[in-house]
Amino acid sequence: MRSLPLPLALTARLSPVVVLAAAGWTLSSGPAPTGDHEAASKGGGGTKSASAPSTAAASKTYTSSPAPCGSVTVKNIKSLVPGAKTAGKEIPSTDTKLRRTCSWNALKGYDYRWLDVSFEITDSDESAQKTYKQRIEEKSGGGDVPGLGDQGYSVVNLTTEDKQQTREGVVIVQASNALVVITYNGSDFESKKAPDTDLINKGAIKAAKDAVAALEGGR
Repeated sequence: MRSLPLPLALTARLSPVVVLAAAGWTLSSGPAPTGDHEAASKGGGGTKSASAPSTAAASKTYTSSPAPCGSVTVKNIKSLVPGAKTAGKEIPSTDTKLRRTCSWNALKGYDYRWLDVSFEITDSDESAQKTYKQRIEEKSGGGDVPGLGDQGYSVVNLTTEDKQQTREGVVIVQASNALVVITYNGSDFESKKAPDTDLINKGAIKAAKDAVAALEGGR
């Protein structure tokens, strides 16, 4: 089999250092929308004295992030990222109790796939809702995903660089005071085409379902 040079954008993705520098926690690796969007199948208290200690802090459903590299089943990793090490690689975080991310990527033959699964634990449901709203506004053009957490959203974008297409799906989920973000993309280096929108969209949602189940199971 002849070897093919990787496009610059995907070569950069293969370097964890570049990924960390360019993506950071938000993992907003998807470029600006290109018009190739596709939606998914869619306490009160009594009066307190001024000297009394505050008890207003709301209890949090989730106090820590689950292990991200164990959040997607081995079966689904093999299906979504053929050829990847199923153990994944966790990206360093400044606070692993609150923010954790795992990545899988592989080039099998001419087909390239990349999957990121991220968890973020916020101070309250309201904070998570606010962040969720901001992020879906940044990635407009998608649609709701029923049955994922309190609310879920997916969007798919197509980009082309050096005549090589890449299609990326992002799923964002808010579950109580936690956020789950899935990024899944792919390219075919032989045809220069990207995988179908439906394949990427369904793949991202499949990973999101696993991740939300892992979050809820570790509560």
